[in-house]
Amino acid sequence: MSGFIHFVLGGSRSGKSRRAESLAIASGQPVAYIATYAADPSDREMQLRVERHQQQRPSNWKTIENRIDLENVMAETAGVLFLIDCLTLWLSFHLTSGRSADQILRELEQTMLRVRKLERSLIIVSNEVGAGLVPMTPEGRAFRDLCGTANQLVAAHASIVELIVAGLPLILKGGVNAAAR
Repeated sequence: MSGFIHFVLGGSRSGKSRRAESLAIASGQPVAYIATYAADPSDREMQLRVERHQQQRPSNWKTIENRIDLENVMAETAGVLFLIDCLTLWLSFHLTSGRSADQILRELEQTMLRVRKLERSLIIVSNEVGAGLVPMTPEGRAFRDLCGTANQLVAAHASIVELIVAGLPLILKGGVNAAAR
C-alpha cells in the first residue's frame, strides 16, 4: 500500500474546501486538518472566513495549524487522513519569506514523495489562479507561475484530481475506483 493523494482545486469560492471536507467525512477515517493560514489580527475579513470554515468542520477532527513544515507534521502523525487547506497559502508564505520558487518546489516534491513512502493518505486543496487576468506586478506573476507549477507537481503525484467549478467536481484524473488501487 502506498500513500494516496486526492487533489482538489478550483477558483475562489468555487466550493473546493466544502468538497474536500465532504470527501474526508465520507472516508470514515479520523481526520487531521492542516490549516496553512497564520492568523493576522488586522485582517478581519479573513478571520471571518477562517471562523466559517471552522464551524463547517466536524468537532472531532484534529486541527493542526502549520504553514511551514507539512512533511514533518505528516511524518509525526499516523492513522489519519490529512486534509491540507490550502496549498496556495503555504506557497504564498514560503514565497514571501524569501525562498526561491525552485526551493519551494523541491520541498513540495520531497513532501509528495515522503507521503507515499510513509503510506499517508491526504486530500490537498489548492486555488487555480492561472485562469484569470495576468497579474500587473512581477511578484504577482511569480506567484501565479509558482502556483501553476506546484499544482502540476501535486497533480502528477495524485491518484485523483478534481477541478471544482460552481460547486461541481470535474474529474481530471483518476475517478471512482482510483482510491481502491
